[in-house]
Amino acid sequence: MSRGNGSSRMRLLAPAMLRSFVRRDGLGLFLLALLTGGLAGCCVLLINVVTLGLHVVFYGLHNGGRLSELPALPLWRCLLVLGGGGLAVGGLSALLRRWMKRRPVDPVEANALHGGRMSVRDSVSLAVQTVLSNGVGASIGLEAGYVQISAAFGSWLGRVFHVRREDMRILVGAGAAGAVSAGFDAPIAGAFYAFELVLGTYSLANLFPIALAAMAGLGVRHLMRMDGGLPPLVTRWQMGWADVPGVSLLAILCALVAILIMYCVTQTQAVFQKLPVPVWLRPVAGGLLVACLAAPFPSVLSAGHGGVGLVLKGEIVPSLALLLLVLKAVASCLSIGSGFRGGLFFASLFLGVLAGEAFGALLAPYGLAPVDGHVCSVLGMAAMATAIIGGPMTMICMVLEMTGIMPLSSAVVLSATLSLLTVRRLFGYNFATWRFHLRGETIRSAVDVGRFRTLTVQKLMRAQVRSFPAAMTIRQAQAQLTLGIEERLVLVDEEGRYQGIVLVSEITAACAGEEPVSSLACYRDIMLEPHMTIREAADLFAEAEADVLAVVEDRQSRQPVGQLSERHTLRCYAVELERSRRDLAGDGRFSV
Repeated sequence: MSRGNGSSRMRLLAPAMLRSFVRRDGLGLFLLALLTGGLAGCCVLLINVVTLGLHVVFYGLHNGGRLSELPALPLWRCLLVLGGGGLAVGGLSALLRRWMKRRPVDPVEANALHGGRMSVRDSVSLAVQTVLSNGVGASIGLEAGYVQISAAFGSWLGRVFHVRREDMRILVGAGAAGAVSAGFDAPIAGAFYAFELVLGTYSLANLFPIALAAMAGLGVRHLMRMDGGLPPLVTRWQMGWADVPGVSLLAILCALVAILIMYCVTQTQAVFQKLPVPVWLRPVAGGLLVACLAAPFPSVLSAGHGGVGLVLKGEIVPSLALLLLVLKAVASCLSIGSGFRGGLFFASLFLGVLAGEAFGALLAPYGLAPVDGHVCSVLGMAAMATAIIGGPMTMICMVLEMTGIMPLSSAVVLSATLSLLTVRRLFGYNFATWRFHLRGETIRSAVDVGRFRTLTVQKLMRAQVRSFPAAMTIRQAQAQLTLGIEERLVLVDEEGRYQGIVLVSEITAACAGEEPVSSLACYRDIMLEPHMTIREAADLFAEAEADVLAVVEDRQSRQPVGQLSERHTLRCYAVELERSRRDLAGDGRFSV
């Protein structure tokens, strides 16, 4: 009997001991990151197999499911598959909107606002919609599904083992790193993707778990012999001083095209939202329009893996590349704007290859671009992808790892950097942050601002408020004051509505008379509300040049519920800033 009780006790203690090990020992985080990367690789493998299988079944292919390699497709098949697929995607989306009351949180938003917390159920639903959308041929990529589900598994592991907030964010980044590494056979790019886009910063302390996850995802890819890589390229071209203007001009042109594409996606979505049809029918309309483009030019379908290979093999002439650039951009806008699920990650690489090929051929005769078309394609790929995705080191490493052309490294770095600067100067957003901006979010990166969102005026304010009638005379106020107890009084009218703040020192120094005490009040229309964040409160203090402000229930009722001082606000703000800095740098994570 005692032996049975002992074994039961050990079974109960084992999970708690394991969680304690993970929380207190850096090795535990490394093991979780390794497991997350492995799961990410498996997710990528499953998504790829299912999607390519759908291509084979729906389009009757015999080339492994590479839609964008085909010379042409029957129009009836494109209309049937994309129209029916749009109906399936629209119906599934409508069903999921009824079943799930909240919108799925992506990894960037999760790390910026929610401490890395993501829902596996919501992420699975998003991944399924992405697979279905790409499977029927919509002009979007699978990478959004890869990263979403992989990051969600990292978050789930973090919740299971009750890891700290900063470690939860690391596991979300580990899932993204493993997914990108497995999807593109690019482990360095996967690690930089996690740092630049999912964590928002580089940190030496976070390098090892992210690198482990990227290598684990790559290991799954190689173990399962996943194909889909680009053809090896060879070039002897190297950038000299005379080539810098041409490379710069090519990068800027690609960045301008990227800005136009991102803007057109939004405008297309607005047009579809105004259509007098149910929401679930919008993907049908978008799918039928894409089908009309895809029948003569199948390269616009799906993400474009096969199309990139055709361009780099030299099988697409510059005039056709320019036409495909326009058609692919239109097809991507129609697919995303009408409601198909997916992103522009790999599509941006394909668009960049086409733009580089086309613009290079137009500029090379004038000495304004490299003569080698392959070089222009690679530089266009780096510039376009950096402009749309927003991670310069990610795209630099990805382009170099995928093509293997190391002599182009200096030109690729220049192209990506100039593209990023052009977009930031003229547009200010990448595709992800642009869509956050349209939803009303102010997220510019994955840097953790969730604590600042949760630290509100309601949590900081002092609830005790002594109010005085604004109609009281100065003589009456002087008679009722007790010196040394209060420094400020909150004035209210007959209905208890806030009418300003008056200093006790000004009341005592004023001549005793029949003038109302409200004549001494200040900050009559400047007030805080309980839902305001600490950052908004600090900005209001600075704008009003006030030491203390009243907190009202809302601006309509103006009922005072507390007061808050600038000193206390800034002290709490400084504490949170220091905590965020330590989390980003990894300080103290593995300290004894």
